[in-house]
Amino acid sequence: MRTFADRFVLPVMDLILPRTCIVCGKRLYTFEEHICTGCLADLPLTYGWSLSRNPMAEKFNVLIQRDICQEMQQCQPTRSHIPYSNAASLFFFNSEAPYRKIPYSIKYHGDISSGLFFGAMLGKKIACSPALEGIDMVIPVPLYWSRRWKRGYNQAEVIARGIAGAIGSTVRTDILYRKRHTVTQTRLGTDDKSRNVKDAFGVRKKFPAGTGHILLVDDVFTTGATLHSCWQAVKAAADDIRISIAALAMVSN
Repeated sequence: MRTFADRFVLPVMDLILPRTCIVCGKRLYTFEEHICTGCLADLPLTYGWSLSRNPMAEKFNVLIQRDICQEMQQCQPTRSHIPYSNAASLFFFNSEAPYRKIPYSIKYHGDISSGLFFGAMLGKKIACSPALEGIDMVIPVPLYWSRRWKRGYNQAEVIARGIAGAIGSTVRTDILYRKRHTVTQTRLGTDDKSRNVKDAFGVRKKFPAGTGHILLVDDVFTTGATLHSCWQAVKAAADDIRISIAALAMVSN
């Protein structure tokens, strides 16, 4: 059932301050939110949530396998069992495509409502995925305190809240933290990205008893270096917790 705001208030507001599509800039109809029907139909979805193994998960698990190989080479005790980390992203990101405007608007222009909207869209996909069921908590990649203060919000946290609301889970920002300031990953090469975020995260408190599965969330998945560094911090603190990852967009090769 349409609410009073849907039927009367929103149409009036659209006349005063017309809403436009985040992708193409076209004026939105009353029934549309943030993205027009045409752009939504053409959204380059990854469909990773419907696959137990997908390109994002495979790319991320290569990083985990590298950790295991390094431990073996250094004759360090290896983890007895590291489960395959599942992953999901909503759409493919290309710096030349108009859909790049979605994460850009959320990250650089304070578009909180779009972050919640698209986060919830991804969350609804995750909620239907057997490979990603039973998530106890959603943890966004944290910003360093000075960057969070300057920006006023954490875009990954906004997306995480949209996801958590759709899957019926909770967001925790009090466990994982960023220990030091790191330069932006945008212009760094693959190896430099890994070095930039190496040991950049830590766990400040114990996970609640009974925590079995967490979802780490970032805005854009490129090489996986940032989420991998978060994964390492969590595994060092709680080796028995299953960790999956999610990002609003995944960079296409």
